Amino acid sequence: MSYILLIIGFVLLIKGADIFVDGASEIAKKFKIPEIIVGLTIVSIGTSAPELAVSIISSLKGSNEITMGNIIGSNIFNTLMVLGITSIIMPIVIKKSSISKDFIITVIVAILLLVLTFGDLLWGGTSQISTLNGIVLLILCIGYLLLLLLDTKKSNSLVENIESEEPQEEIKILTCIIKILIGVAGVVSGGEMVVNAATNIATTFGMSQKLIGLTIIAVGTSLPELVTSIIAAIKGKNDIALGNVFGSNIFNMLLILGTAASINPIPVLPQLGIDLIFLIVVTLILGGFMFVGKNGKSKLSRKEGLILVLMYVVYIVYIVIRN
Repeated sequence: MSYILLIIGFVLLIKGADIFVDGASEIAKKFKIPEIIVGLTIVSIGTSAPELAVSIISSLKGSNEITMGNIIGSNIFNTLMVLGITSIIMPIVIKKSSISKDFIITVIVAILLLVLTFGDLLWGGTSQISTLNGIVLLILCIGYLLLLLLDTKKSNSLVENIESEEPQEEIKILTCIIKILIGVAGVVSGGEMVVNAATNIATTFGMSQKLIGLTIIAVGTSLPELVTSIIAAIKGKNDIALGNVFGSNIFNMLLILGTAASINPIPVLPQLGIDLIFLIVVTLILGGFMFVGKNGKSKLSRKEGLILVLMYVVYIVYIVIRN
């Protein structure tokens, strides 16, 4: 039965992502919003829904010890596996001007999170994300959304100045919204089915709950990002594929951790500091692949994608040995 549910889950994931990307792209055309902005907002928030739901429920139950590990694990998976696998299947065209700002914000937020979480250890305190720090993260999230809003307005002004007089295909907003909602429902429910089925299968093979949590659960909550980015890249929506990853990583750190910590402080194991530093390092390596020695448009090649995937495999081996 678990194998059947696993297959159904993957079908829901893939079809849901397909519908979701179509709806998001049509919204972009309808309101003249750059696809990178759509990827950073609608798509990234939609694909982060599993992490958000799990974190809020855990905090309300007072059992949010695993929240930080899940978020760091998801962000590492997004950075290495989502972009790695996507670029292996379909090399991702990168517009340096579109994504450079969000790449820098991702690195800054990760470093800030490291300081907020582990700074107290220098003074003999404990490693945690306090309620105050959670509120700070939420304020920064609002600031980031306002920044995206300003970028959207600037882009709209440019579009209006160069807009062609040729008649454009009419796009019905209600249809777009329905597509997005159906897509999100498919992605989230499919992801949950895959996680549950894979967990049952893994348990029958004798895997420990701790190992399952570090691997299957972390990967499972990031399946929406993976499938959505692959579908977007195949459809030629490279900005949505990239925006989905960077947007999800930013919202995971600001919105999800901020919300969870505001409800209940999040205790953090000191060893997670190593994982957070690893996240910062691999993000910088990704930036090197995308920007160093490249001007204007470039590609995240299959070779670079393979390197990212191999780095994730090494990381998984490390955490299995460590735990």
